[in-house]
Amino acid sequence: MHIIETKNLTKKYGKEVLAVDNLNLEVKEGEIFGLLGPNGAGKTTTLMMLTTLRPPTSGTAKINGFDIIKEPHKVRKSIGIVFQDPSSDEILTGYENLKLHGLLYDMPKELMEKRISEVLKLVDLEKRKNDVVKKYSGGMRRRLELARGLMHRPKILFMDEPTLGLDPQSREHIWKYIEKLAKENKMTIIITTHYMDEADKLCDRLAIIDAGKIVVLNSPKELKKELGGDVIKIKTKKLNANALKKLKYVKKIQKSGGEYCLTVKDASTHLQEILKGTGKIDSVEIHSPTLDDVFLHYTGKAIREDSPEGGWAQKAMNMKTKK
Repeated sequence: MHIIETKNLTKKYGKEVLAVDNLNLEVKEGEIFGLLGPNGAGKTTTLMMLTTLRPPTSGTAKINGFDIIKEPHKVRKSIGIVFQDPSSDEILTGYENLKLHGLLYDMPKELMEKRISEVLKLVDLEKRKNDVVKKYSGGMRRRLELARGLMHRPKILFMDEPTLGLDPQSREHIWKYIEKLAKENKMTIIITTHYMDEADKLCDRLAIIDAGKIVVLNSPKELKKELGGDVIKIKTKKLNANALKKLKYVKKIQKSGGEYCLTVKDASTHLQEILKGTGKIDSVEIHSPTLDDVFLHYTGKAIREDSPEGGWAQKAMNMKTKK
């Protein structure tokens, strides 16, 4: 069953900016699905439309069987959102933040208290529920955001950069929660991330979006396999790229910053020949393909983990206030 389906989903800003270009996408129930793309690729606008924060220019999508244009209220009841930007009230306690969320969803009192207890236990915040949020660490705040997004038991959870800025231990904890939700509750989870190790570990499938289009979609394992060889990274000012392109075992050559990235079949066997005629070499690295290499292969650019697009939901709210 496809719990998310888009049909020629398109968004234009003015006459010149085509942010999303006839996007066709299907996501299965219970799947952890990743959206990767450089800044300005269109993933932010895609999420805005899927969560009914921005209407499409043309095309449509169905979320849990509900049309985003004709049935936006039913769509919103089906989804939860964990924002990248902190959105919990710092002067309220963790419990009070969750109670406020329950009131906004018009939950009956008995059910609300039950759900608050459940989600606090899930994210290990039971002992800190009566502390004001400003006393929480970054990891605790992130877990509270996750708890709040789960209060009304959504069928689909959208998570924007779920572990941005967290320490390695907190990231591991959030990963475990995400995997548990998908496995035990058949919850569909859509994440955007700039952390390639996160996408590799969590995502059943992922789509790389560039210039408003999906350039490739598959499981992380298959995407890496499709590169067809090992990766050699050479840091040098001079590389005879034209000569190397004629070698049958060299699949692709790309330049990223001050490095040349070569996709090579049996790289260790052919390394010496590849380095012939190369100028002064600052460094050489050989490794099996990673998602970073996949991203560079399909977009021609490296994704920067330290410069995320930032707060797509907050951007949507800001855009609504502009005249």
